[in-house]
Amino acid sequence: MNNRPGLGLRFRLEAITTLIATLLIALPALAQQEKMDMPRPSLSSQPAIEAQPAQPSQQGQVDQDAKDAAKKHKTPEEKAETAAPATSNDRLFFALPNFLTLENADQVPALTTKQKFAVVTRSSFDYIQVPWYAFLAGISQAENSEPGYGQGAAGYGKRFGAAAADGTIENYFTSAILPSVFHQDPRFFQSGKGSFWRRTGYAMSRIVVTRSDSGTNQFNVSEVFGSAIAAGISTYSYHPHADKTLSNTASVWGSQIGYDTVTIVLKEFWPDIRRKLTHKRSEPVTP
Repeated sequence: MNNRPGLGLRFRLEAITTLIATLLIALPALAQQEKMDMPRPSLSSQPAIEAQPAQPSQQGQVDQDAKDAAKKHKTPEEKAETAAPATSNDRLFFALPNFLTLENADQVPALTTKQKFAVVTRSSFDYIQVPWYAFLAGISQAENSEPGYGQGAAGYGKRFGAAAADGTIENYFTSAILPSVFHQDPRFFQSGKGSFWRRTGYAMSRIVVTRSDSGTNQFNVSEVFGSAIAAGISTYSYHPHADKTLSNTASVWGSQIGYDTVTIVLKEFWPDIRRKLTHKRSEPVTP
């Protein structure tokens, strides 16, 4: 009996190993290069002019006090709706949706249930998901994983549908349904501080530790059990009968956790990679 490959319909274990190795080699060099690229401060012979802080008028202070009082009387849902940004418009490698990742945003209001479902829906049905799932189905077809699907156009169509269903179900359970039930924050808050290994350890720890809606750290029920529920649903419903075993479900669950771990490490370092790729060096002006 052939089980689903190491990452179900997501990635092969070899691809993940290669990805991790690439990160370990490239990112420390990237950080070192960023330090070398930082411009040196220029010296000026003109004395700096200290700006005098502006004193608010009495009327301005009254208006500010009124605004603060209005904020205090807002419900958490109203605060979350008016505060910005609650999510991002970022894309991992300029393509894959990365809407639940925030950079330099330690103090942000919690997402409402409506917002959690809205951002997951936006991500799950994003236009880039079609070629992404087509790519994953192509890998599965080439390896003939889950032979119960068969080959040819019919087999490819079944693999494409299974890949899309696997990803969508897993996204909703880990980032919308269970976070709403257990009042957990599905967003990933990038660290951006410390050494390469410290940041890697922080990112990996987010698989089992997450932020609650109230801002405290707690066990990541949404990720651990959400991925398990998704693996069980997919295995015992639309996947081939030969794969409907408890051992295969556990394998898919573990593979999904591994895939999410690699992905979250990439999310931690993606801002550094993005800045490096889009960095435009300006030539110094010669007086």
